[in-house]
Amino acid sequence: MVNKSQGFTYLGALIIVVILSISLTAASKYWSTVIQREREKELIFRGDKIRRAIESYYKSAPAGRISAYPRTLQSLVKDERYLATHRHIRKIYLDPMTEDGKWALVRDSKRGIKGVFSRSKKKPIKVGNFSSEYFGFEKAKTYADWKFVFIKEKK
Repeated sequence: MVNKSQGFTYLGALIIVVILSISLTAASKYWSTVIQREREKELIFRGDKIRRAIESYYKSAPAGRISAYPRTLQSLVKDERYLATHRHIRKIYLDPMTEDGKWALVRDSKRGIKGVFSRSKKKPIKVGNFSSEYFGFEKAKTYADWKFVFIKEKK
């Protein structure tokens, strides 16, 4: 036979478990949003670094050679066009939005790499307040729409 105080204790414990689970669910959603915002910042930082390295590679063609986009991202780390080690970026950053970290590439008609973008199909949290270079990101539906591309100036 169960006395009334044991039933009340059980009901109280059950209510506490429900409240804790609701609190943990809310905290989980909050932290996943915080993590996604941090990854977005990292995506912009890394994508911009690679875009700037592509620009540096393009603009620093050795004397007597025509400016061209790099064929591989690794060419940004060690530019084979020079005898001495010439770097446009210290390392190739991984895509923070995908598990494997691989970027999708934007190529020109000669198969040179003029930019990178994430392969993630997630919807961005950030939808405004981008730098002037990336104002087009405001219309993006997914992270894959955030393209970090160096466009050469027309002569």
